[in-house]
Amino acid sequence: MNPPTDHASPGARIAVDAMGGDHAPASIVAGVVEAARAFRSRVEPVLVGDERAIRAELDRTGGAGLGLEIVHAEQRVEMDEGGADSYRRKKDSSLNVATRLVRDGGAVGIVSAGNTGAMVAASLLNLGRIPGVQRPAIATLIPTQANRWAVMLDVGAAADCKPIHLFQFGILGEVYARVLLGIARPRVGLLNIGEEPTKGSDLAQEAHALLVASGLHFVGNVEGKDILHGRADVVVTDGFTGNVLLKFAESVWAWGVSAVRREIGEHLLAKMGAYLLKPSLRRFKDSVDYSHQGGAPLLGVNGIAIIGHGRSSPKAIRNALRVAADLVERGILGEIRTELERVNGGKVASS
Repeated sequence: MNPPTDHASPGARIAVDAMGGDHAPASIVAGVVEAARAFRSRVEPVLVGDERAIRAELDRTGGAGLGLEIVHAEQRVEMDEGGADSYRRKKDSSLNVATRLVRDGGAVGIVSAGNTGAMVAASLLNLGRIPGVQRPAIATLIPTQANRWAVMLDVGAAADCKPIHLFQFGILGEVYARVLLGIARPRVGLLNIGEEPTKGSDLAQEAHALLVASGLHFVGNVEGKDILHGRADVVVTDGFTGNVLLKFAESVWAWGVSAVRREIGEHLLAKMGAYLLKPSLRRFKDSVDYSHQGGAPLLGVNGIAIIGHGRSSPKAIRNALRVAADLVERGILGEIRTELERVNGGKVASS
């Protein structure tokens, strides 16, 4: 089960933070080169960062002849810097320059595998929010037993939330599931400690009431055990809980793959069985490999913003560019605006 793909608008200009990530600029530039070759008619990457370092990587990867545009930026945001602080102190960072490029119309989206807090801050302050959105949310795809993806948000943009924020996350996630996954009427669930509307904190109970009145296909509260079973297409939670759950899930998936390998290595019959199961095992590994998704969109800001894993490989960067181009083609910003207008025109207020 691979993340969905589709043809995007020819030449969608996407700014790439070439200096963001644990392996920047090498992995970033290599991924951009792969994307430029694989999606030549779909995406036009613009590399933002130290021009000398970028050109050296282009020479190394054989991408110097592709005619990729480079926008020089003097500074870079380190992975351990504070988000808002880096925005103020490093106005000429590759991240700030890239988001301003989108703001000023020089690109339609940005991809960064750098500091998540800095990416959120730069996107908020340089791009602004879509009118009606109070808090943006990071959305990620979770594989389920139903052989389809579930969208979970927020997974790290907003740690402290109000009921209205969770309500709006439901709207953002519903649009994302429709636009990216092609689900005609996504089922929206609120992550909680029980199925009953009276369960959980005051935050959860108030958010539940708002979602009931939203007009979304709200299926009520879902528990942690329900996520992988595919009980909801969209799982709504606050950024603190979502981030903890996501990182725990990543560790479990990595542990599961290594445990299977360890067991296979110790038994001859297991090795024979593994040979027969190799295609299935490969599909499972692919389904939990973040590089297939490429990155997670920051929904609610006034532009396409894709946040990659800090350890992003060239494959992950290539796929992040594909996702960015997909969202441009499918007009997700317009879809979000339309849905917000529909909901806010009803009985549920936006504040």
